[in-house]
Amino acid sequence: MAKNSSQGWDVPAVEAVRVTPDTRVSGVDTRGTPGFVGDKELGEKLLEERGAYLSSLQEKLYANGRSEHEHRSVLLVLQGMDTAGKGGMVRHVIGHVDPQGVDHASFGVPTAEEKRHHYLWRIRKALPRNGQIGVFDRSHYEDVLVVRVHNLVPPAEWEPRYDEINHFERELVDAGTTLVKVAMFVSLDEQKERLAERLDRPDKHWKYNPGDVTERGYWPKYQEAYQAMLDRTSTDYAPWHVVPCDRKWYSRLAVTELLIDALERLDLDWPPANFDIEVEKARLAQS
Repeated sequence: MAKNSSQGWDVPAVEAVRVTPDTRVSGVDTRGTPGFVGDKELGEKLLEERGAYLSSLQEKLYANGRSEHEHRSVLLVLQGMDTAGKGGMVRHVIGHVDPQGVDHASFGVPTAEEKRHHYLWRIRKALPRNGQIGVFDRSHYEDVLVVRVHNLVPPAEWEPRYDEINHFERELVDAGTTLVKVAMFVSLDEQKERLAERLDRPDKHWKYNPGDVTERGYWPKYQEAYQAMLDRTSTDYAPWHVVPCDRKWYSRLAVTELLIDALERLDLDWPPANFDIEVEKARLAQS
């Protein structure tokens, strides 16, 4: 496939799913395929082909990290309700690249130690190293989502966090990290089916959390919290992308395209050798 393939897309994914001032969480078509005019068969075919291209770009990023050039990394932020497919995104998208070049972190309920620190403390500890693709399964946005929905701290405490997060992400971008922020949306009906499957299959019981059913009752509040998150923290340097996730093949393909776009924009070249190539050829021939 060509480097900048548009096969199947009438609008590039990076444009089709990017948040705009008109984006409304309540209006997200979770079964939609924004920008993509192909079918599932084509989507799955492209996922493999584009995944291979993603791998080649990631290798170049990793090579530059090893050569001690200026800091360059990519951070994929996956934020969504349970069953939206965050784990599958890691397996089927990030799974295309060399695991040596991936820094993965999952953020659940803060530990006792984490609660003793500022909420960004655990986030800073997990930031991707130079040359790495970082993946956050949930993120610092839990502190303006779950915290807000369940009133875990007073509004006077979580309200300033939107500006604080923007400042934090500005620092990351200035330091050489490209952020790819993905808000993953699944419908309540689709979520119900996926939870039911976890109950029906012994191999998926470990993934089931009774609390997920409880959280379904808070969906109107979560919609409000997600809307505020998109409105307040989608910036020109770290924009949000809303990805419909009822069709897993589409969401995985869309995120693959977002990562490809981020890596292409780094415009990296292979780092030059730090040794005399001809001398090494001669030494090797004589060995």
